[in-house]
Amino acid sequence: MLDLRDATGSQETRATFLNRLRQAIHEIGFFQLVGHGIEDAEDMLELSRRFFALPEADRLALNILDSPLFRGYSELGREHTKGIPDQRQQLDIGPEQPTRTPAPGEPAYRCLIGPNEWPEAMPELRPAIESWITRLTALSHQLLRLMLESLDAPADFLDDVVDPDPQIHLKLLHYPGPTRTSEHAGSGQGTGIHNDLGLLTLLVQDGHGGLQVAVEDDQFADVPVIPGAFVVNLGELLEVATRGYVRATLHRVVRPAPGVDRYSIPFFYNPRLDATMQPLPSPYVEGADGVIDVAGNPLFALYGDNVMKGLIRSFPDIVARHHPHLAAVAGSRSS
Repeated sequence: MLDLRDATGSQETRATFLNRLRQAIHEIGFFQLVGHGIEDAEDMLELSRRFFALPEADRLALNILDSPLFRGYSELGREHTKGIPDQRQQLDIGPEQPTRTPAPGEPAYRCLIGPNEWPEAMPELRPAIESWITRLTALSHQLLRLMLESLDAPADFLDDVVDPDPQIHLKLLHYPGPTRTSEHAGSGQGTGIHNDLGLLTLLVQDGHGGLQVAVEDDQFADVPVIPGAFVVNLGELLEVATRGYVRATLHRVVRPAPGVDRYSIPFFYNPRLDATMQPLPSPYVEGADGVIDVAGNPLFALYGDNVMKGLIRSFPDIVARHHPHLAAVAGSRSS
């Protein structure tokens, strides 16, 4: 666990913080962050519970199947990990931008630009989420700069890949436990094993836990629930920028027990869609071995290409309905 207040302490305290931060992002790829000054995580989780408690018709009014931007509400099993339906409900939110008409021949990732879907039955949700996004964007940028400093790289080296409009992404997630114990025995996947696609992720989770991180091949450890802490994990684009010195660590979510409802809110801090990652000028990066070449999961330095890779394989129904020209790509990249 790291306390962000140590980064503004004495010279010795700050140096110790940076050293521990470097160890965490190199050796594990996950850590828990306290002392960040954001105190309303429980309020956000309660808003999430209220959203998923809305009548089904109100949630389906935001059906993600109707969105070529991959925004809106997903029923159980709508998003896939490695071809297997994830057993969770979710609301996907991206940068709030004006509606636009795609131009012929433009990159596929340009289809992600546009407005979000908001529930008419819960008008208080939009301002709360937009405030949360603003504050977590600032916290993520501060944390990214500290990570670079811990690697003896210029703290502002990645500013131009996120400024002025990082491709943020927020999910409200609900993992309902199965209704029968017999069902639970054969459907343990809440979210399947995966890496995040961008730079870093800040996650708040309720007291039920269920998040697990890979510690060795085929071995996963529970991520403990620490009240008030953000779970921070690192994405594939940070692995690209550090030539593998920082690893995008595999993780998953185990489905809750029968009758248990788990809620969490991940916030993904990503480069601009059109930004390309360059290796950090860092002595740690210069001696790194390079990114891990995993079959079926190429890492693209251009963020727009990397995020489309993930969306194409995660939402085959949306691809088939709104982006049929990408369907062949979906088949070739599924794994």
